[in-house]
Amino acid sequence: MNVFAATGRMTLDAVAEIGRLSAFGVRGGLSSFTGRFYWKAFWSALARIGFTSLPVVGLTAIFTGGALALNIYEGSLLPNTESFLPQILGVSIVRELGPVLAALMVAGRCSSAMAAEIGTMRVTEQIDAMSTLSVDPFKYLVAPRILATTIALPFLVLIADIIGVYGGYLVSVYALKFSAPIYVQNLIDFLSMDDVTSGLIKAAVFGFLISVMGCYYGYTSRGGAGGVGNATRTAVVAAAVAVLSANYFLTSLFVDF
Repeated sequence: MNVFAATGRMTLDAVAEIGRLSAFGVRGGLSSFTGRFYWKAFWSALARIGFTSLPVVGLTAIFTGGALALNIYEGSLLPNTESFLPQILGVSIVRELGPVLAALMVAGRCSSAMAAEIGTMRVTEQIDAMSTLSVDPFKYLVAPRILATTIALPFLVLIADIIGVYGGYLVSVYALKFSAPIYVQNLIDFLSMDDVTSGLIKAAVFGFLISVMGCYYGYTSRGGAGGVGNATRTAVVAAAVAVLSANYFLTSLFVDF
């Protein structure tokens, strides 16, 4: 009976945590469109999340594109590899690898930073001081970060798609000795706007989830420096799990339609 009781408690705790996360995300998202909006905090968050994440996202994309080209070439042993390699590579990067890898890099880099910043403000009672001064912490701390991440990640994913496809191009043309015009033509003929659009929609959803996880665990952290460390670690893990699970459901949705 103790086993069943423990399982029941864990299930109820998980459901309650999902409910609190959902309520936090809805409140944070709505705070961007109601009442006063702190534009300075928004632009600062957009610069930190978007511009400063470009190097790590670009490096991840170009090496992923190159490695994917090598794997497709080695795993196919067919005479017409030159025609379908750019097609498989382009679709794989634009639909899946670009959005997911960029989101995971941003989750590791920015979700942890959000949790650490807001968590430090929580344990040092700066958030309580803001409430005392009639400043809504949600509108000043949470809403700008959520909106900035949701806007920045699609642009990062679009850049990652271009760099990833270019990485595959470099490997295919200079290492595998493919024809550059044939590579580009096959890529253009096979990729469609729907592929790009689905990846950018995924990126916006991932950006929202990443920022909600970082802000939520930072905002609810307790227990001094140790609590901030736990919140930072939990935020990164939760953001990664949320990105991967959301990717599956969004892919199922796009495939069905």
